[in-house]
Parts: sequence; structure tokens; C-alpha cells
Amino acid sequence: MTKNVGNLDKIIRIVLALVATYFAYTNYFELAWAEYALWAVAIILLLTALTSKCPLFSLFGINSCKVEK
Repeated sequence: MTKNVGNLDKIIRIVLALVATYFAYTNYFELAWAEYALWAVAIILLLTALTSKCPLFSLFGINSCKVEK
């Protein structure tokens, strides 16, 4: 699997993961399933940002990395 997540996309994913973690940790939503969903979203966003690989991008043929020729 090749890298398909660019630098700006990584930054956005990390910021969104931090926001989701904040809301999950502070129990902003008083529903247990919402807290678990936010933790899952945060983990997925962080993993895709750190590895620079997104399975959904591969599935749809999206690539936000700069291509060097």
C-alpha cells in the first residue's frame, strides 16, 4: 500500500483526532456509544495520519500526496 495522505491532510487529521479525543475524554456527550465512537474516530484518524496511508483513499483512488516526477 503506497502513501496517499499529504502533509496538509495529516495536519487536519491530527487536529480532528485531538478534537475528538477532547470531546470523548470530557464526556461532552452523555451517551456512552458516542464516547466510544469518538475514541474510535480519533484512533483511526491518528493512525492514518501517522502512517500516511488511508484505506478509503485507496478504495476511491484519491491521493493527496505531492507527486514527484
